[in-house]
Amino acid sequence: MTTERADIPRLRRVPTQARSRERVRRLLDAAEDLLAAEGAEALTTTRVAEAAGVSVGSLYQYLPHKGAIVEALARRYLADFEALMRELERDARRGGGEGWADPVGLLIDAFSDRYRQLPGYRALWFGRELSDELRAADRENKVALARGVRRIAVALGLARDDAYLRVAARAGVLVTDSILQEAFRSDPNGDPQLIEEVKRILRLYLAEVVRHYQVSSPDAPIATRNKTPAA
Repeated sequence: MTTERADIPRLRRVPTQARSRERVRRLLDAAEDLLAAEGAEALTTTRVAEAAGVSVGSLYQYLPHKGAIVEALARRYLADFEALMRELERDARRGGGEGWADPVGLLIDAFSDRYRQLPGYRALWFGRELSDELRAADRENKVALARGVRRIAVALGLARDDAYLRVAARAGVLVTDSILQEAFRSDPNGDPQLIEEVKRILRLYLAEVVRHYQVSSPDAPIATRNKTPAA
C-alpha cells in the first residue's frame, strides 16, 4: 500500500502559488534528508537553504529559525501517519481482501514499514527537539489514529462504535506506539522480536474485545463479518 506525502504543514507564511509551494516542499525534503543523515543538530537555516538550493532569505519567509523547521517536519510526519491510517480505513471499508483476516498483523506491518521509510521521523522523535506544543500535537495524533482503529474494527464487523471501543482503541494505539518506538530506537529495521511480540499482545487483546461484544449482546450480531482473529 502506498500513500502520497502529506501536504505542507502549518507555516509562518502560507504559500499560495504553485511555485512557492514547490519551494517549501523542496525545503522540507532537504531538511528531512539532513535530519536523517546527521540528526537535528544539522537543521540550521543556512544548511537547509544550501541543501535545498534556495537563498536563506527565501527560507526565512516560511521557516525563520531552527524551531520552525523542526515543527514543520514533525507536523509533516504526524500528517503522514494520519494519511496512512485513512488509507487503511478506506481499504477496510472496501472489504480489504485476505489481508484483513489478521487486522493486527496488517496494521502493525503497515506502521512498521512507515517507520522504516522515515528515518528522519525516528531521528526527530528519539531526540530531544520536541517542544511542549509538538508533544501535544503527538497526543492529538494518537487520538486520530485511535479513531481510525475504531472505524476499522467497526468496518470489519468486530465491534460496535461505543464508549468501550473508544477506550480499547486508544489503549491499543498507546501500546503499539510505545513498543514500536522501542523496537526502532536502536534498529532502523525494527527489532523483529519486539514487533512480533506487540502483534501477539494485540491479537490477544482484540480477541478479548470481540468477546466483550459477543457476551454483552449474544443475540445481536455485531455485523455480517464477526470474526475473532486467531491469537
